[in-house]
Amino acid sequence: MAVSLLVTQGSLAAASAMPEAPACPILPNDDVWHSNIQQMPVHPLSDTWLANMGGPARLLHPDFGAYPYGYQLQVVDSATPTTRLTFTYADESDDVPYPFTSSTPIEPASDAHALMLNKDTCVLYELFAASWNGGRPTAGSGAVFDLRSHALRPAGWTSADAAGLPIWPGVLRYDEVARGLVDHAIRFTAQRTDRTYVWPARHQAGAARDPSLPPMGARFRLRADFPFAGFSPQTQVVLMAMQRYGLILADNGSNWFYQGSTDSRWSDQLISELKRIPAGAFEAVDASSLMLDPNSGRVPAASLNQALLAGWHSTWQGQSPYLAMKPGQVADFWIRFSNSGTETWQRGVWGRQANLGFNGDNKLPYRLGMAVNWLWDDRIATTTAETVAPGEIAEFRFSLRAPIYPGTYRFDLRPVIDGTTWLEDQGVFWLIAVN
Repeated sequence: MAVSLLVTQGSLAAASAMPEAPACPILPNDDVWHSNIQQMPVHPLSDTWLANMGGPARLLHPDFGAYPYGYQLQVVDSATPTTRLTFTYADESDDVPYPFTSSTPIEPASDAHALMLNKDTCVLYELFAASWNGGRPTAGSGAVFDLRSHALRPAGWTSADAAGLPIWPGVLRYDEVARGLVDHAIRFTAQRTDRTYVWPARHQAGAARDPSLPPMGARFRLRADFPFAGFSPQTQVVLMAMQRYGLILADNGSNWFYQGSTDSRWSDQLISELKRIPAGAFEAVDASSLMLDPNSGRVPAASLNQALLAGWHSTWQGQSPYLAMKPGQVADFWIRFSNSGTETWQRGVWGRQANLGFNGDNKLPYRLGMAVNWLWDDRIATTTAETVAPGEIAEFRFSLRAPIYPGTYRFDLRPVIDGTTWLEDQGVFWLIAVN
């Protein structure tokens, strides 16, 4: 079997649904959890916050694995019985019936979270300090989120998280890592936080009013110069997400603990490699320019949240999903880039036509027999549209034949205006494992 991945960097990505609830996006495509922060400016307090979160030498900790580690989500439907709960923080909880039953998994850790998703309505229910209590259920707090909506909690309200944010959209899931694309920010914790919060957070639980401590909602990204060499393909998928979408500070807890799903399929190699990443490889960013409305998680379209750059430029936008292929099988793919420059791309005009090429004119894929109706040996497609004006999004469609020899193949993809210039190298790479 050949497993093909298009792993890329860009501004927005598809809001990938879970296999258990395929009709439910994990928040809309243009939600803040799916926003790219690679071009955001470094926050002026980045070094100070890092110093007060254990220092740059502290290693990140993947807080997930097989049971009892990680978060469990119970997928329910509209036929699931519901019940009302008694809340400790009732004034900041959503007092509605929850699909919380005696069989709902409750986190065995001290926070006792319970997470439920109705796959019929795409409504997410999250509880903090949940207890079935012999059929008289209680919880510290409860929050309800429509995953098709950008709506945030009321300002100042908690959720099942101290930051007032939903938990599940920030949890690293096995299915998306195995698919080859994590398209959202990842939630993490810090031991001491400021008594403030920044958008999209809605609540604080700070240790002190101290700007040298990070606030709830602070966003951090893996530095662009962090080397991926020596990490396995699945670990690289996580690293790419950390560079592209970053981490969001969502709760108090151990410094640099980040959360994933409870799943016995997580490999020991992945967990071990993720423990090698130092906090000093991260930097805090000022992502305030993404906010359109303080009460909404919607962000500008990628072509609008940055000024057009003079000349020829592109920004990755999306890609076709992960596919499994047999050796020698032909499959179709697509990938989209926006025209983030001031020059119009024109198909059929030399020096203005945008092509999708292999970075550095790499001809190895052609020599491996992968070409299927490509433009030529190191150019696999041009735009489907005749013209792509500044700010518009272009789609490249292409086919390929999987190599027949066992091994792992990596190829770097990059748009090019042949006869004029290569466009930005955004770290787009294509990985194929043939077994």
